[in-house]
Amino acid sequence: MKIARAEYNLFGVNTYIVWNTDTHEAAVIDPGMQNPDECFHFKQYIEQQKLQIVSLINTHLHIDHTLGNEFVEDTYGVGLTAHPADAPLGASRAQQAAMFHLRGVATTPISIDIEVKAGDKIYLGDEYMEVIEVPGHSPGSIALYCAADRFVITGDALFKGSIGRTDLPGGNHATLVHAVTDNLLSLPDNTVVYPGHGPSTTIRDEKATNPYL
Repeated sequence: MKIARAEYNLFGVNTYIVWNTDTHEAAVIDPGMQNPDECFHFKQYIEQQKLQIVSLINTHLHIDHTLGNEFVEDTYGVGLTAHPADAPLGASRAQQAAMFHLRGVATTPISIDIEVKAGDKIYLGDEYMEVIEVPGHSPGSIALYCAADRFVITGDALFKGSIGRTDLPGGNHATLVHAVTDNLLSLPDNTVVYPGHGPSTTIRDEKATNPYL
């Protein structure tokens, strides 16, 4: 599978597009597009690559990672795939926007159409990503692991040299450290980590140098 990254909104969210190079079936992960210019940029890339979006996935439902959800759902006719434990966050986007003093962004509640849990596989043609549960940043945080192409999309659970904040509603530091250690650092060392913010890294580097782990 091929993966592309675009950085959107004032939080610098990494939005990922993953696709099967044979069928061009694609998944959009954490669409952060905040305004018409960012939506145009996203749509233009999809058209240039001749992709067919068949899946919309959120690693978690904090508002910065869902700002482009409505655009993707309305434009491409796909429903939301996420972990059910984050459903309350999807329902409380207005409160989240108020917490961060955001104005002029999408704040209507969003609901999960396809619920996933640990071990579930999300297929693009005959290729797939496996769902890994990494709660702690949010109750329903997930990562998406592609063993065949040696990458994992970690949302806000694991960053280069850091881990996700746990001071937001539903966060728990001990839970996050335990989940990252057991469920992510156990992946092969050469696995590339694509986080929700900032640059990519590898499991090897985070095992060796991440001060929070």
